[in-house]
Amino acid sequence: MAKMPTKDAKIAELTADLQRIRADFENYRKRVDEERQIVREYGEATVAAKLLPVIDDIERAIAHLPTELADNAWAQGVAGLGKNLDKTLNTIGITRILAKPGSDFNPDQHHAAQFDGVAGGHEVIAEELQSGYLYRGAVLRPAMVRVTSK
Repeated sequence: MAKMPTKDAKIAELTADLQRIRADFENYRKRVDEERQIVREYGEATVAAKLLPVIDDIERAIAHLPTELADNAWAQGVAGLGKNLDKTLNTIGITRILAKPGSDFNPDQHHAAQFDGVAGGHEVIAEELQSGYLYRGAVLRPAMVRVTSK
C-alpha cells in the first residue's frame, strides 16, 4: 500500500509548482516585452528609411535656393521643415553620420561613390554627396561621399 503524502509534503509540492509557474510566467512576460520592443524599433527604422528620400529632396531644394529668395518667409519655412524633421528623427534615435570634408573616411559608415587621389594614402572625405543616418548606433543608410587621399 502506497504511503499517503502528508499535508506538509503536499503543501511543499504545491508551493514548488506555484513558484515554477510564476518563474515561467515572468520569463514569458520578459520575452514578450523584448519582442515587442524589437518590433517597435524595426517599425521605426522602416518608416524612417522611407522618409530619408523626402529629407534628401528638402535638403536639395534648400541648397539650390536662389539668393534673391533667401529672405523669403516661405523659403525660410521650408528650411525650418528640414530642421524639424531632423529633430523628430533624433527623438526616435536616428542621427546623421558625420561626413564633413576633411574628416576620416570610415567604410563602416561611409559609401565612397567617388575616389580622387592615389590609393593607399590616408583617406579623408572631400565632399558629402548624400547624408547618412544611424539608428540607435547602427547604420540605417551610409553617407555617400567623395573620398580623397591626404
